[in-house]
Amino acid sequence: MSNMIQFVANYDDLSTDKGFQFKFHCDQCHNGYMSRFQPNALGIAGSLLSAASNFLGGLSGVENATYQIQRAVGGKAHDEALEKAVQEGKQSFKQCTHCGHWVCPDVCWNASAGLCEACAPDEQESLRSLQAQATREQIRTKTRATDYTQHLDFYSKDALLQCPNCQGKVAADQKFCPSCGTPNPAAKTQARHCTGCGTALKPEQKFCAECGTKN
Repeated sequence: MSNMIQFVANYDDLSTDKGFQFKFHCDQCHNGYMSRFQPNALGIAGSLLSAASNFLGGLSGVENATYQIQRAVGGKAHDEALEKAVQEGKQSFKQCTHCGHWVCPDVCWNASAGLCEACAPDEQESLRSLQAQATREQIRTKTRATDYTQHLDFYSKDALLQCPNCQGKVAADQKFCPSCGTPNPAAKTQARHCTGCGTALKPEQKFCAECGTKN
């Protein structure tokens, strides 16, 4: 078994007294390959023997059943099944000659370089990753450089806004800055209505289009 320790170092042993099965993992992304189930003739015979022992009764029957299970799972049959599973599993992995890791060919193998991607990263994948990282950093930098609170006055309870022109204090309901006359972008424009008939008027209207009343 020493000749395949390098490959089977990263695997799960799913064997039971009924048979043998192993799951091998990629050394990098941990994708797995499940080997085919190999029935264990000794395990089936052991189950029959343990059932007979339990039927005959007593503590000795339980002890014999435990022994039969341990005997079925371990031993030469298990080693042979593992060796066969390793030969089967090897077909689904690539071994990097630089680091020695066994990796899955779909995700962690650079076919053009003949090495795993940890030793020889894919150039296009690396470029796209770095571009995405740079984009995130630039967005973060530009966002932090923008002042989103420049019109807010944090020092006055009565005037929470600042004039965008002179930075004077402007109340939220004031349409124009009292210091320089600049329109207050945060002020809410109240709708005008005709004093004669109540029709809504546009800001630039001097006469009502419905009744002709001057407003």
